[in-house]
Amino acid sequence: MSEPLFPTAPDTAALERGPVLAPRFDAAGLVAAVAQHADTGEVLMLAWMNAEALKLTLDTGQAHYFSRSRNALWKKGETSGQLQDVVELRVDCDQDAVLIKVRPRGDGGACHVGFRSCFYRVAVQGGALEERG
Repeated sequence: MSEPLFPTAPDTAALERGPVLAPRFDAAGLVAAVAQHADTGEVLMLAWMNAEALKLTLDTGQAHYFSRSRNALWKKGETSGQLQDVVELRVDCDQDAVLIKVRPRGDGGACHVGFRSCFYRVAVQGGALEERG
């Protein structure tokens, strides 16, 4: 059995206030990852990371994620050119989500359907969605 890539916090104080990155992966081995534009603050996308994706992101400075639908690791922008250079990676208070401040390359987009942000639709009264790119 291989060594875990990240330690487990010994207690709540260490988890919430300690200096060690000890992510709390869910039952599927994932944490939510929000990518935010480092310069504008715009939320670009929500994705998932397993331990390998998080380690690769920290080691390379390029955002890596885990695709739940493909059950595979992926480097953001590897095929689209929309690489995400990591400026800063933060964890939330109980280390079960990460916020990645990135500078996108390529056309500056993040969404696989062609929008700058994956959050390009607004829910309006009655439950309809409107594109507002």
